[in-house]
Amino acid sequence: MKINLPSLLFLFALAGLSRLSLADQVLIPAPPEIGAKAYILEDFNSGRVLAEGNADERLEPASLTKIMTAYIVFRELTEGHLKLDDMVRVSEKAWRTEGSRMFAQVGAQIPVEALLKGMIIQSGNDASVALAEHIAGDEAVFAQMMNQQAERLGMKNTHFKNSMGLPDPEHYSTARDLVTLTRAMIEEFPEYYKWHAIKEYEFNGIKQHNRNRLLWRDPTVDGVKTGHTSGAGFCLVASAMRDGMRLISVVLGGKSDRDRANANQALLNYGYRFFETRALYKAGEKLSETRVWKGEETELALGLRHDFHVTFPRGQYQNLKAGIEVDSMVIAPIKQGDRLGMVKVTFNDQTVGQQDLVALKTVDQGGFFRRTFDQAQLFFK
Repeated sequence: MKINLPSLLFLFALAGLSRLSLADQVLIPAPPEIGAKAYILEDFNSGRVLAEGNADERLEPASLTKIMTAYIVFRELTEGHLKLDDMVRVSEKAWRTEGSRMFAQVGAQIPVEALLKGMIIQSGNDASVALAEHIAGDEAVFAQMMNQQAERLGMKNTHFKNSMGLPDPEHYSTARDLVTLTRAMIEEFPEYYKWHAIKEYEFNGIKQHNRNRLLWRDPTVDGVKTGHTSGAGFCLVASAMRDGMRLISVVLGGKSDRDRANANQALLNYGYRFFETRALYKAGEKLSETRVWKGEETELALGLRHDFHVTFPRGQYQNLKAGIEVDSMVIAPIKQGDRLGMVKVTFNDQTVGQQDLVALKTVDQGGFFRRTFDQAQLFFK
């Protein structure tokens, strides 16, 4: 195995330094006590969970459901199936939908953008149903689209029956699944995600405030969504960005509007106070190279599919250890993206991040002479 010089120096710098005892020198308190049915705190870039409680318990998501509704609308916009200025007719069903509303009138023709903002900022159930019907023709069909996307994203304990979050025995999600969904939305649609930071929106002469208290309290918070029903309690997915580090927190089943805001604030503050996240490698960057047998080329550059971020105790960057493992026998043909090893970063013998090491280009099978010559070499090896 060969490692390029910058990576080699990085590995030596990390591996050569003394490691601290986690128990003796790295003192991190337990996460704050959260008075809710479930919660989770996760780093956006690394995916590391920093705190959780009952994160896989199936609960009513209430209007947090609208995160998925928005996600699907954003996909339709990105794929060119929908435009922000497309006009949507408000059906009687949408107009009659109970719960929070943006006060769209029955029969009105409203642009997609206005309905999206009414759903995201004002939490309008009428807007959710109107968008669902416009995209799928029927809200029940739209719910099938929601479940398909949930399965694709790996939301293992989620099932949707409607677009806005009204109670139903078969309508549920978990704190962990909602983090997964929120990460996907922020990563895939940053240009639309920014609407979640808008504090108020006026439609039809009625101005309503975003129910996310943290948008007023904490300038680093830029989303995401509140929810409430008598069964679900007070719920909030929040996200903040401080010094390039984004965290996502989810609280389900809080006792009051103030409690859910305080709980999310406590989780976010805990994460930023005691942890930090850094980017170690970029996707497509050459980290190593390996010998290829029976190929048109004998050397193959190796790297990562995605940027590699790790989250670790604040101030302990110098005590990380990084290592690269490459498969012992690499035989052509090799396709770009094939897994050929692993990059792992540890802190005090605990893995804080790992990614597959992959081929950065395709190497086709070599000619007869190359294959025969390499086969002979392999025989004697």
